[in-house]
Amino acid sequence: MSKNVYDIVLLPGDGTGPEVIREGQKILEALQEGTQARYALTTVQGGAQYYKAHGSEWEPGGRERVEKADAILLGAVGWPGVVRPDGNIAGYELVLGLRFGLDLYSNVRPCRLYPGVVHKIGKEYKQVWNPENVDMVIFRENTEGLYTTAHGELTRGGATEVAIDNRIITQKGAERIIRRAMEFAQKRERGAPEDGVRRITCVDKSNVLRGCQFFRETFQRIAKEFPELETDYAYVDAFAQWVVRSPEHFNVVVTTNMFGDIVTDLASVIQGGMGFAAGGNIGDRHAMFEPVHGSAPKHAGKNEVNPFATFEATRMMLDWLGERFSDPRLTADARRVEQAIVKVLHDGTARTYDQGGKVTTSQAGDVLAAAVRSIP
Repeated sequence: MSKNVYDIVLLPGDGTGPEVIREGQKILEALQEGTQARYALTTVQGGAQYYKAHGSEWEPGGRERVEKADAILLGAVGWPGVVRPDGNIAGYELVLGLRFGLDLYSNVRPCRLYPGVVHKIGKEYKQVWNPENVDMVIFRENTEGLYTTAHGELTRGGATEVAIDNRIITQKGAERIIRRAMEFAQKRERGAPEDGVRRITCVDKSNVLRGCQFFRETFQRIAKEFPELETDYAYVDAFAQWVVRSPEHFNVVVTTNMFGDIVTDLASVIQGGMGFAAGGNIGDRHAMFEPVHGSAPKHAGKNEVNPFATFEATRMMLDWLGERFSDPRLTADARRVEQAIVKVLHDGTARTYDQGGKVTTSQAGDVLAAAVRSIP
């Protein structure tokens, strides 16, 4: 059921996080000038730098406010040399803590090359692909695999002799990420760029790993419920070359946690680099959206990073909210943001350093906010 006001928590986090979140906030504020939907924006401080200063990863009451929010927009987490006593990076609770605590089991990463954007392969800025040939969505399982707490070490005499990480693949975890990916593929208006086929690709290492064999068996079983989809398979090492060589073949991809973490960052180079890569951490009731470029310490405070991943994360957030609350106003706002992104990137009026331009982070936000206001 739709609401009059949607509660969105902004988590700026560390490094360049506050810089890009400020630009995302501009877009949300610009939207409210032309829509009946209202967004109550609350900023919650936390992360590694906050931990270093205060000894806690959250400001007082911050975690509770996040858990009550309708959606979360995260900037970045992590800072060099700031580590918790348990060995985890400071800021752990803002990322993995929320993924597990709110059961955000679907990591959704669109990989789309917009017109006017150049890829990031090699040092020369030149277009290799027709932008229409890069348009896929990768679904990564987000709460198990190698990123669970099933690990440890053997330390004797102050020296670590053995470190162990156990990979966990469960029936529940595999079923729900695969089903969500297939439901998305079923609803997606466009199929694979090369032929329009509603194809879903299972990426694993089932020729070697038993967990991947189980994941693929689950994929094959659930696929019987979606006969209109074409099923496709790739070992992760082969996929790593195919996604760069022939991106037009892929439509929707589903994979396990660590493999997904790797191949989504790889795929980002064909959409223009990490400055354009956004992700959604989505559960059944909660969701957190983010640019995935990290805190980028060497760029922090310079007002130079590319904020378009944050704009895309904002679009994804609005789209999810529109579906979650059956509110067409939010879906319309998501389309406005998308149209503004397409227009600005096509015109080349907001190229930051990574695209060979000189526009600052804040200037890019101003350009996009103006474009949002110009779209009815």
